[in-house]
Amino acid sequence: MGLTPERGQPPQPQPRKTESESGYRGRVLDLIRSKGVKVGDRVLVTDGRMELAGILMPRSELEDDLHIVVKLPDGYNVGISIESIELQNAQDQEPPQPQPEARVPPPNPALPKVAIISTGGTIASRVDYRTGAVSPALSAADLYLTVPELGEIANIQTEILFSILSENMSSKHWTSIAESVSRQIKAGAQGVVVTHGTDTMGYTAAALSFALRNLPVPVILVGSQRSSDRPSSDAALNLKGAVSAAAYAPFAEVGVLMHATPSDETLVVHRGTRARKMHTSRRDAFRSVNSRPLAVIRDGRVEAHADVDYRPRGAPGDLEVRSHFEEDVVLIKSFPGIQPDIFDPIVHRGFRGIVLEGTGLGHIPDKLFHQVRRAIESGMTVVMASQCINGRVNMNVYSTGRELLTMGVIPAGDMLPETALVKLMWVLGQTEDHGKIRELFTANLAGEISERSEYLGGGSDAE
Repeated sequence: MGLTPERGQPPQPQPRKTESESGYRGRVLDLIRSKGVKVGDRVLVTDGRMELAGILMPRSELEDDLHIVVKLPDGYNVGISIESIELQNAQDQEPPQPQPEARVPPPNPALPKVAIISTGGTIASRVDYRTGAVSPALSAADLYLTVPELGEIANIQTEILFSILSENMSSKHWTSIAESVSRQIKAGAQGVVVTHGTDTMGYTAAALSFALRNLPVPVILVGSQRSSDRPSSDAALNLKGAVSAAAYAPFAEVGVLMHATPSDETLVVHRGTRARKMHTSRRDAFRSVNSRPLAVIRDGRVEAHADVDYRPRGAPGDLEVRSHFEEDVVLIKSFPGIQPDIFDPIVHRGFRGIVLEGTGLGHIPDKLFHQVRRAIESGMTVVMASQCINGRVNMNVYSTGRELLTMGVIPAGDMLPETALVKLMWVLGQTEDHGKIRELFTANLAGEISERSEYLGGGSDAE
């Protein structure tokens, strides 16, 4: 997706790529030019044994100059060596089918209103099979066209907040999303869906969990591991599930919705402060850590876990947005051989907080102790999380942990390190009083801390 120049403005249409911009070079570029073919054209490829028709796609400029990439009618891309092929421009043989006109169905008074806020990622994208391009579905009409079943679930209203890669998310983006969610709820939305890239979706979910106080309705973050131009895409099913959860779930919390297993049978809603991406590419990449998920979705039905305490939909209290985050917080992972002077620029720079990702129950090498003490004496808040996936910090077991506690290090309980980072950023954005900082950080504000960590083993979150 392209970057949006200004917040709230949709990405501008991109011009069609020329050959020199498409990644093709050398021999393959000469072949393409000699045949009068451009990226986005329909081509016919033959080699005496087979015949393939599809759309000529761009490719990485780092690849060799001996292959072309063609998108087949089933959505898969195939690389083809140019050594012994015939390449023809097939545009005239089969004119491209016009894209259907996007229409918004009339509101159905029997259905709830759900707002979809787009921040980027591939989850709400559509494919133009004439050019092979994947572009943002920027409007409610586009979404209904891409996933027409949405019209049977809810009345959809959309807002394009920005369109960025999720690794470029910052605390300023979290603030913008929180404010947008609040606007939509105050305008009558009975649930909100936030489309988001998967890489940092857990961080954003934690941030919204702390920033949106007294939520009256569900706020569901949803992503896609595989883009909508692939037959194995999870985009449409995830989007339908997210809208269903936003419209009908009995809880009023921030959740992350993704596949529960590699198959399409079950979706799962993870609590926003407990979700971690555990795999780079699987559709069931997310897991709830130290907690059961909020709900599963089967056949479009939202089934909340009976043994999970949650804030109920419509609970009393006025929605409050407390969305200021302190950016001068850093996460440091302890590792064998870590050097003490790694802290020097952090203390010198004047950071306000450090999250230590310690080993086991919350340990770091004792050679770092004087640096931790120095940081705390300079006014910084230092907290300790564990780099173990499951379990909790317990700094009372060994003398090293007790010494860190004596210095003033704050244990993070069974919080994920990334949740501890986001929470410390949020806490420091609310107060500068050290007593209040400790009180807020150690309080369970959004299900991020539990008295007893629950280990569910390596099974599916759908169980």
